[in-house]
Amino acid sequence: MEVQAESRIARAVHTLPPGYFALVMATGIISLGLKLEHFDAASLVLFIIAGLGYAVLVVMTVWRLLRYPRAVVDDFAGPRNGFSFFTFVAGTNVLGARIAAEGTTLVPGILLGVSFAAWLVLGYVIPGLVIARHPGADILKGVNGTWFIWSVASQSVAVLAASLEPTAGIMSDALSIVAVLSWGIGLILYGVIGCAVVIRVLTRGIPAEELGPPYWVTMGAGAITVLAGSRIVEMTDTAMVSVVRAPVAAAAVVFWAFATWLIPALLGVGLWRHLIKKVPLRYEASLWSMVFPFGMYAVAGIYLGQADDLPLVGRIGGAFLWVALAVWAAVLVAMLADLAVTWRRPAPRADVDGAG
Repeated sequence: MEVQAESRIARAVHTLPPGYFALVMATGIISLGLKLEHFDAASLVLFIIAGLGYAVLVVMTVWRLLRYPRAVVDDFAGPRNGFSFFTFVAGTNVLGARIAAEGTTLVPGILLGVSFAAWLVLGYVIPGLVIARHPGADILKGVNGTWFIWSVASQSVAVLAASLEPTAGIMSDALSIVAVLSWGIGLILYGVIGCAVVIRVLTRGIPAEELGPPYWVTMGAGAITVLAGSRIVEMTDTAMVSVVRAPVAAAAVVFWAFATWLIPALLGVGLWRHLIKKVPLRYEASLWSMVFPFGMYAVAGIYLGQADDLPLVGRIGGAFLWVALAVWAAVLVAMLADLAVTWRRPAPRADVDGAG
């Protein structure tokens, strides 16, 4: 019995999707939204879930790296899912921003240091491996919604840095530079990746089977650009912030409008995919990549309403938070049901004995 349990755990580690940190992203950002709307008890529950999920996923990721390094390298170099590793960066920063909302700075500061280092390393390693191991045509075929997580990760660094800057003392100037730098890079990445996706659509098309939940990150990346911009606008008057405050505020409003426009389009794609093309709707880890944009859009609206004195935008964000919470609950139930079915499934002997 113990061997079977170990085999099931080993299988889970071996096949762990690199984008599973989207669970932390989704849970953490909705928890932050509930905190902003003063639903403290519900916020605390989701905060605990996000923290536990983060700890479990870190352990499983390290275990997978040590036990199955070949599988990890293959994921890193794959254009279809390599960029999903940036969910670790975004998940770390979302969790840090939620902790910072409690008024503490030490742990969020440590998480920012970890995420910033990971963001820099992954930002060179993943594109480098994808380009080195795949010819241009294969790369274009592999472009999908997960690539936008690179932009999300960049903006998440800006969110946490900007959140910590007002109380950072002598580190205020450094954090303002980090916030503006990562926000600007995230903005450029959003445009470049968006162009790559459009080129793929126009030249190769995208089958209905591949138009999955990660394409919602298109909207999520726009929404987190709004949130990061709103937090930058609220920073103290450092030299860097004084230069960019006005254009960042304007860009935040524009990206909120674009993210809002994307929601009906993405809902339409989902209906076309499942109702017309009959692609089955079942649980997959990438569904958390859909939940996160819902929560991020809500929180971005709340912050934008405060930072730019746009009360209607803030009310829209507050109302959308309940939509995000409902989607989060539905995906959580589906995940638990899927885990129960998977746990009962016999595990191959190779999962215990072999290393990937």
